Amino acid sequence: MPVESPKNKTSAGTRDAEATKARILDAAEEEFARAGLLGARTEAIAANTGVTKAMLYYYYGDKEGLYQAVLERCMARRIASLQKVDFHGAEPEEALRQFVTAVLDEQGRNQHLPAIFFYEGLQNKGKYYSQIGIASLYGPLQSIIERGMASGKFKPVDALHASVNIIGICAFYYCSMENVKHLWPGGTDLSSDEMREQHKRTAIQQIFGGLLA
Repeated sequence: MPVESPKNKTSAGTRDAEATKARILDAAEEEFARAGLLGARTEAIAANTGVTKAMLYYYYGDKEGLYQAVLERCMARRIASLQKVDFHGAEPEEALRQFVTAVLDEQGRNQHLPAIFFYEGLQNKGKYYSQIGIASLYGPLQSIIERGMASGKFKPVDALHASVNIIGICAFYYCSMENVKHLWPGGTDLSSDEMREQHKRTAIQQIFGGLLA
């Protein structure tokens, strides 16, 4: 019978640990989206992951450490979704379209983000949000808008305020799904593929309608 080498055991152990950490983050993301940092219960996260609270603390130190890890992963995913955007080679209009499309598509894949960020502002006044590299999201968008203004394609606007408003148009739909669904007959499922596509088309129309000269 072949004997497993120490190197293979180490690799398997590393893979198991990474898989466990990913499951913890998945459960924590859902719990923080439900109640924010203040209302989240580590007991619920552990139960939904199938590990002990001691294991949570072993990997992440405390609830705040786990919360920061969730925020960092959320932002990393959002930034990764923007890798396809041609920030410098494309014309400003095309770069903006690519950016907004990437943000909306990623938002649709991860609908926990708006709730987590909403609670972060409400409960923590953005304390942790400011620590996860938010400039890497807003900075490139601001740069696109500034290029568009310089070329005469975009109206003169405050580029930073415009960037915040654009992200708001993308995110508010997901923040308010359970409220605004009642505006549609029968409480339409706003998370369906059809409704998300409608939101994306309308958001792009509104953003370009407000910016194009």
